[in-house]
Amino acid sequence: MRLVNVRRICQAFFLLLLIWSCLVTTLGDRWFELRGWPVSWLLELDPLVGLATVLTTGSLYKGLLWGTLTLALTALLGRFFCGWICPLGTLQQMVGVWADKRRRKKARAQGRQTHPGQRIKYLLLIGLLTMAAVELARPLVAMVAMGGWIPPVVAICTGLVLSLTQWGNRSWSGSARHAIGWTMAAAGGIGLVLGILLPGHRLLSAGLQTGLLDPIPLLYRSISLVILPLMAPGSETIILTGGLLTGGVFILVLALSAWRPRFYCRYVCPLGALLGITARWSLWRMGRRDSDGEGCTHCGRCDHHCEGACAPAEQIRWSECVLCYNCPDDCPERILGYAATPSTSGEIAGPDLNRRAVMTAAASGAILLPLARLSDPLGVGWRPDLVRPPGALTESEFLNRCIKCGQCISVCPTHVIQPAVLEAGLEGLWTPRLDFRLGTSGCQHNCIACGHVCPTAAIRPLALEERMGTGSFTTTGPIRIGMAFMDRGRCLPWAMGTPCIVCQENCPVSPKAITTRTVFEPVAGLEQLRVNRVESGIKSASIQLKLPPTRRPLAGGDYVLAGPAGLNHALRITGLQADRMELAGDPAAAGLDQGSLASAHVQLQQPFVAPHRCIGCGVCQHECPVRGRAAIRVTAENETRSRAHALLAGTGLPEIKE
Repeated sequence: MRLVNVRRICQAFFLLLLIWSCLVTTLGDRWFELRGWPVSWLLELDPLVGLATVLTTGSLYKGLLWGTLTLALTALLGRFFCGWICPLGTLQQMVGVWADKRRRKKARAQGRQTHPGQRIKYLLLIGLLTMAAVELARPLVAMVAMGGWIPPVVAICTGLVLSLTQWGNRSWSGSARHAIGWTMAAAGGIGLVLGILLPGHRLLSAGLQTGLLDPIPLLYRSISLVILPLMAPGSETIILTGGLLTGGVFILVLALSAWRPRFYCRYVCPLGALLGITARWSLWRMGRRDSDGEGCTHCGRCDHHCEGACAPAEQIRWSECVLCYNCPDDCPERILGYAATPSTSGEIAGPDLNRRAVMTAAASGAILLPLARLSDPLGVGWRPDLVRPPGALTESEFLNRCIKCGQCISVCPTHVIQPAVLEAGLEGLWTPRLDFRLGTSGCQHNCIACGHVCPTAAIRPLALEERMGTGSFTTTGPIRIGMAFMDRGRCLPWAMGTPCIVCQENCPVSPKAITTRTVFEPVAGLEQLRVNRVESGIKSASIQLKLPPTRRPLAGGDYVLAGPAGLNHALRITGLQADRMELAGDPAAAGLDQGSLASAHVQLQQPFVAPHRCIGCGVCQHECPVRGRAAIRVTAENETRSRAHALLAGTGLPEIKE
């Protein structure tokens, strides 16, 4: 079988595997639903996820060890992941092949030529990794604060030495060698200055933003949150928040691939850049295999279907080759092949970067994140209306781990987890948040699904006993994701004199976190009613009186009629007509007789929230009948994950560390 066909079968398998992973990331007891399927395996194979989280947290989640296998095989074989496994690359290739059928041969060849813009992805990778590596400055800052000046000075000296010695003979271009050395020196100098001026300042904290451009998380969230819901429009899983942005980015990626084959892979993809850098050391390589170096007729056919635009007939740009294996089949002289020797026409092993570009990318990555955080000058770092899923780490640690893949959003059975757009700032784009007005209910008290599909433990996996505060966790209590607050200006019993106990009835905890206080208030317009006639029965009575026009359903069981004897002897209203009112009880006991005055009152159960019982599940907010802004709303205050947000003494638990 031709290797091209083997590659296509492999691509189809991994594309179907990703779609299957997105389909089964739902809760249920059916065989195709979440029952131990490795739904995050492709994410774990992504080495950029593991590298970035190591830089931001200093630790590697065990599932992400799969990424080291990808890097090891890339160092051995080349960029096989891009050409054989990556589902986004497969989709782009399919779109590119479809578009090429409508192009002339000359235009098709031009679209496959090497372009200087292909270095952009390497600069994006440098910028994103710089954002993640800012956290490494913290130990330097701590040592500087204690008078330890050695690490920054070592970094400065090491950078200068690397720059002067040009870092070996087989490295990148001379300018890039100098750039790397000077960048290290500059990083040491910046660490020294910032450590003195801003010891411990949050502007030095890292930020994990690789998920914005990493192709695997991008495809996961696009398929889970946009494509699959659109394919099942009657389903309740349609995401209402950020759908246009998520779907628009995905459509733009495919549209650009129709204009320029594998546009995202060539110009944007930071994962492709990381694998391209790793591939420069690979043992097996694609290239010309003519022993005399004169077998090529320069027909240009090898470029017609080149997926990586790597110029295989010339000095092949090995870091750009995605091992599509189209060029050996297209070559009429059969001089292109895959072997453990360099190309006879020469090769360019690494990306063509210069000093200015590298330093600009690193500086941009170092400064853009602090600029995004300037909207929070006090360093609070959280918004009370931003509620994270149960088990989420503290906000800074959560942002250092979340890769924005959307797995937790997809698996949520009530679809209350939504992607953030600007609610968490630019830094929190596409991170999960809870919107209790959407979905089918609030965050279910007995659900721990989101933490068990998170590939980086940004939402740590909880045991059901810990979530509910039972068993060995009885003393610490249940996990709190926030607390509900009553808006008395919008609550029906508090502000409008209308009976309502929906929030109290739907509160899932026991004993209930929402209690009520019973009060009686006069009904507006019905304070002075003249009794014209009284007809008494055994268990009920009927009185005639003149009623003003009213739309209130006074016979709902919450309304009473009080006579001269007062509210303690009031009778419940059971029926209402134009000039007649049915009562339960003896009118004489209430002092009602012909000619007496009566007044209608409504029995209201005004709700209160008990802070020591509320877990912030948001069921009350979802079920609140007040349209628009709910009368009871959950905020992140009193959440378990941060002691600093506790409202009452003893309700805040120690901060969650991972």
